[in-house]
Amino acid sequence: MPGCYRLGWRHGLVEEVSKARDVGVNSIVLFPKVPDGLKTPTGDEAYNENGLVQRSIRLLKDKFPDLVIYTDVALDPYSSDGHDGIVREDGVILNDETVHQLCKQAVAQARAGADVVSPSDMMDGRVGAIRSALDAEGFHHVSIMSYTAKYASSFYGPFREALDSNPRFGDKKTYQMNPANYREALVETREDEAEGADILLVKPGLPYLDIIRLLRDNSSLPIAAYQVSGEYAMIKAGGVLKMIDEEKVMLESLMCLRRAGADIILTYFALQAAKSLCGEK
Repeated sequence: MPGCYRLGWRHGLVEEVSKARDVGVNSIVLFPKVPDGLKTPTGDEAYNENGLVQRSIRLLKDKFPDLVIYTDVALDPYSSDGHDGIVREDGVILNDETVHQLCKQAVAQARAGADVVSPSDMMDGRVGAIRSALDAEGFHHVSIMSYTAKYASSFYGPFREALDSNPRFGDKKTYQMNPANYREALVETREDEAEGADILLVKPGLPYLDIIRLLRDNSSLPIAAYQVSGEYAMIKAGGVLKMIDEEKVMLESLMCLRRAGADIILTYFALQAAKSLCGEK
């Protein structure tokens, strides 16, 4: 993923956030690359109060108190199995046991200073459970951006390679959504709203414009779209090969997400797009 790097929490992270703020980007999402030695089948490192994400949040909030920090709530960066949930011996994902871990992870992130926790795991009932866990600890002000419609997509490849987070066996099709299924997104929307989500997210972005519009037309909540690594990589590759005008296609792709109904866009192009919009090269 040209232009994207794994940054040390003490070396590079603050500088990169500072660059983003200089061009008007003041919201970030943290995704950790956890050493293999800290990974376990139950992903306990996810709620280590002094873990990588928690340390990074505290560092950034100390440096930039008004920075809006979103976090990822899922076990796959911390799991020795590479799955978003705890895996039983026969390969079945344990939903309720996973949700228990996710609640502890979300509270640990909120305690460190996160503004928005973002469950990306697609377990059933996790939004309501996380809301209850946050409220019980006094974090009523911490919002939840739920990955409401996260599809079992082939567009995630570059990100998974970068973080070495591919499943060790099987795939994620038992808990992520079937790309052919349009109506399930509406079911998930109603459930997440009822459980207390503050923002609903669709992932991937551009191949799922119809899903973004579906959520926009059926919910009054803010809708987020995640322009994923495969989308980013294709535009970058086309630009390198001189087959497209990279900057124009980048801006058009973001505009299309906005037109479809996205109030918030998560994109690896954030810094580049912001510089372009500011007239910088």
